[in-house]
Amino acid sequence: MRTLLITGPGGSGRTTVAAATAFAAAREGARTLLLGAGPEDALGPVLGDADLPGLTVRRVDADAGFRADLAVLQERAGGALDLLGASRLVPEETGPLPGAEELAVLRALRDAAASEDAYDLLVVDLPAAPRALALLALPEELRRVLRRMLPPERQAARALRPVLGRLAGVPMPAEWIYETAARLALQLAAVQALLADRGTAVRLVAEPGPAGADALRTAALGVALRGLRLDAVVANRVLPESEAAGWLAGPVAQQRKTLDEWREEHTVHPVAHLGRDPRGADDLAALAAPVAPAVTGPVRWPVTDRIAEDGVLVWHLPLPGARRDSLDLVRRGDELTVTAGPFRRVVPLPSALRRCTVDGAALREGELRIRFRPDPELWPRTR
Repeated sequence: MRTLLITGPGGSGRTTVAAATAFAAAREGARTLLLGAGPEDALGPVLGDADLPGLTVRRVDADAGFRADLAVLQERAGGALDLLGASRLVPEETGPLPGAEELAVLRALRDAAASEDAYDLLVVDLPAAPRALALLALPEELRRVLRRMLPPERQAARALRPVLGRLAGVPMPAEWIYETAARLALQLAAVQALLADRGTAVRLVAEPGPAGADALRTAALGVALRGLRLDAVVANRVLPESEAAGWLAGPVAQQRKTLDEWREEHTVHPVAHLGRDPRGADDLAALAAPVAPAVTGPVRWPVTDRIAEDGVLVWHLPLPGARRDSLDLVRRGDELTVTAGPFRRVVPLPSALRRCTVDGAALREGELRIRFRPDPELWPRTR
């Protein structure tokens, strides 16, 4: 199954493009699942009465997911709650807490990937770009937090926890905490595997113009830092060249200039402005949205061996749109924290680089090149 994650700046029409993309794929015979990840049913008005064989539409229900999780949590922690004299909450009297919606989207992605229903394509209508990128970062970040808080080697001493608790005089984590953490780690790993799959790509939607260009540049940088594959840019609401007269001459020229700049860096698919808000099957077909991309290889951050020439190894990180004054690198042990603009990611070093010291970095042609010099105390010596 191929997965297409669609996002873009707020107000760019990403939901319409997601619906049109899924509609076009289903018309070509692909069994398509369109997943709405927004808090409201934004897909409903766009699809209207469109009913196409091969197209399934689902919406993430964060409220139902939160209630189910709350019920499971209270059941597992029932002994502790009774000991404390705490009264249990009725799921129907609670609403989703902050973060519940993001977790519900991740669960929906996992369920779609593991579904017994055979789909050729999964199209996900994500929230606006800043929030969508934060959501896509969650699986990796949460797995890292779980490994730090409940490392596997600590879980191996389960039989000793009662004894350690008495010796230390402090309560040790209960068994259900480790079980819950292990189950959550597996779920996050499944989502992370889906995002890293060679059949997964991100498609950015933006309206050509100065504001859209700035937002697209930032979003593309965030996609690159997360190691996700950017399939294409959909230039939405493009005005026809035939209307480049009168007061429309300025907007048409502005869009043309932005499109030329985008084509220098990205694969661009223009989607015409219909002169109205698209609604229903006829409008979705008229948009002629590009179908899903072909399966290609994943994004790679290669390491180049230049020890013979310069005595260093060079790690290449593609970061299109990055600027030197907004870049920052911090190494902590076997991890490197990379900050690019408003985005930050903690990445593990490749095994060869863990035995090296950072020798410097340079940003050239949209690529961050970090030099590592082998540590004589750790690097294998040659005779």
